[in-house]
Amino acid sequence: MRIDGRRNDELRSLKIVRNYIKYPEGSVLIAYGSTKVICTATVTEDVPPFLKNSQKGWITAEYGMIPRSVPERVVRDYQRGKIAGRTQEIQRLIGRSLRSVIDLEKLGKRTIIIDSDVIQADGGTRTAAITGSFVALADAIKYLMKRGIITSNPIKDFVAAVSVGIVNGEKMLDLCYEEDSKADVDMNVVMTGSGKFVEVQGTAENSPFTRRDMTELFKLAAKGIKEIIAIQKEKLKY
Repeated sequence: MRIDGRRNDELRSLKIVRNYIKYPEGSVLIAYGSTKVICTATVTEDVPPFLKNSQKGWITAEYGMIPRSVPERVVRDYQRGKIAGRTQEIQRLIGRSLRSVIDLEKLGKRTIIIDSDVIQADGGTRTAAITGSFVALADAIKYLMKRGIITSNPIKDFVAAVSVGIVNGEKMLDLCYEEDSKADVDMNVVMTGSGKFVEVQGTAENSPFTRRDMTELFKLAAKGIKEIIAIQKEKLKY
């Protein structure tokens, strides 16, 4: 049994609350166990300069952690005078993950801005942000379709993410912070509802891992993501 009593192949409790904030076109509170993230989707009628002469829209993402989302207060990026490298990496990951399942031509010449704000961190903040952001994005697209702003649904597939790792020789799904901090191998996996990989971030923190280990971790991640996407579909009534 794990720190919190779960089986090795068991997700933390997953909670998704839609329409969590009044003003955005899409908003979600998502919780992977004790990790809690607020995800919002904002529609703007503009596109980046590199898309000005195309008929495509765009999806971009921002990510941040509020100062007391962790045991000791973290400094806001603006106080540092620059965006931290980790923040930039996660923002790009969220954006790539969402764009992978959206037909940007059907979205039209507009941008949807995704904001993911971690209000409590206990491991897996980026994976929770991707999963919650997709639900917020889907609600923003429903908003556009309901008002006739777009007439064809640009969503090609669902997408979600989860962490896996090897801790004390055991392969585990959806690591909490304590597990993640002592993992021999730590991996974040992003997959679609049809079982295709969008991105894999895997690192041997202490001991190198074998191809067999990697295959088993992929299977574990695929199992978890299948369960997560089933919850997304239930919440979105797909």
